[in-house]
Amino acid sequence: MSQAEFQPLNIAVLTVSDTRDLDSDRSGQTLAERIKASGHRLAERLVVPDCRYRIRAELSRWIADEAVQAVITTGGTGVTGRDITPEAVRPLLDLEVEGFGEMFRWLSLQEIRTSTVQSRALGGIANATLIFVLPGSTGACRTAWDGILKDQLDARHKPCNFVTLMPRMRE
Repeated sequence: MSQAEFQPLNIAVLTVSDTRDLDSDRSGQTLAERIKASGHRLAERLVVPDCRYRIRAELSRWIADEAVQAVITTGGTGVTGRDITPEAVRPLLDLEVEGFGEMFRWLSLQEIRTSTVQSRALGGIANATLIFVLPGSTGACRTAWDGILKDQLDARHKPCNFVTLMPRMRE
């Protein structure tokens, strides 16, 4: 059996916030740093307001861009009136990966206990682009990257990972 080789991905980061910009966006910065430290490429990093149409516009652009293999959003996954990221993203998905949100909440339970029920993190695929929707806290971004995404976006992770499945996502 041959050893799989690391395949760097082009990953875009979208922060959803009415109050942050690129300079004050610690969550997006945390993701960007982890993406690069893991050997991937940061395709682009943006901050947009809590507006479903702005979220969809940027996400749709990346989904249509064959050079972008994954998108991670941070922010807007709570339960307040302005938290609309899951509703903005879901209509764009071809397939929802329910296990991502379940695993994120399970990992978060160990850190923030029952407060994790307020997270509506989700994962999915659109046009063979991996989409992950994370809460806006820096801790949540660390939890998702370190506990799930780092391995699932690495072709060497066994027994399975998203990278080795990417060629088949257009079937």
